[in-house]
Amino acid sequence: MLVEIIGYIASVCIGLILGLLGGGGSILSIPILVYLFHVDAVEAAAYSLFIVGTTSLFGAIPKYREHLVSLRTAALFGIPSILGTFVTRRWVVHRLPEVLWQTDHFILSKRMLLLGLFAVLMILASISMIRGRRTESEEERVLTGWLIIQGFFIGTLTGLVGAGGGFLIIPALVLLTGLQFKIAVGTSLFIIAANSYSGFIGDLVNMRIDWELLLPITVLAIVGILIGNKLSRKLPADILRTAFGWLTLVMGCFILLKESGLI
Repeated sequence: MLVEIIGYIASVCIGLILGLLGGGGSILSIPILVYLFHVDAVEAAAYSLFIVGTTSLFGAIPKYREHLVSLRTAALFGIPSILGTFVTRRWVVHRLPEVLWQTDHFILSKRMLLLGLFAVLMILASISMIRGRRTESEEERVLTGWLIIQGFFIGTLTGLVGAGGGFLIIPALVLLTGLQFKIAVGTSLFIIAANSYSGFIGDLVNMRIDWELLLPITVLAIVGILIGNKLSRKLPADILRTAFGWLTLVMGCFILLKESGLI
């Protein structure tokens, strides 16, 4: 019971991080669901998509009103990303066997693959945000071809690991378009919402959803994102970007060590 109470409290932080950083909700939602609520990894991925998608939608609307969303970039990146997410969740993930590879001394399970891939991607994405070598420009420069390719690629990864994809989307938007970090945050929230819902719809036909667990967590995450949106107005973009990078790195390392049995 105590562990579940901690889980509900931590659910507020899912939205708080999304509001502050425009991504990273799945960095908390998947570990919370797996380690605190003991949800299966594949189901946790589906639940995470709904939680992060709904929360991101609530957070994106005020960002749009504040002119912190690039709709053109969101469309170029988001449409192929939605396609990649839906196809992966609908036809790929649920057909993977529980045991992918086995020897006398090692078993590679579907859970280990999905969470391990999730952790590795988090660690790689964190590096570009921490280093922050490329500066943001005042004007958007859209590299259309690369945005479409990156959108589909990240959508596919989003579908595999059940993450909203913000920890991959934000670095891609900053590096490929030169968007200022706070505009990348707002744009990311719209893309995350669309991505997450497309993946969750693909899951609906493959599993039974525990709405009694899912809805309270989602409501608490929405409360968190409303708080995070207000706090983000008071913090410099550089601090937010670096904090996003370090949080992603720490959580990625934790999941990788946990799933490898080292902690």
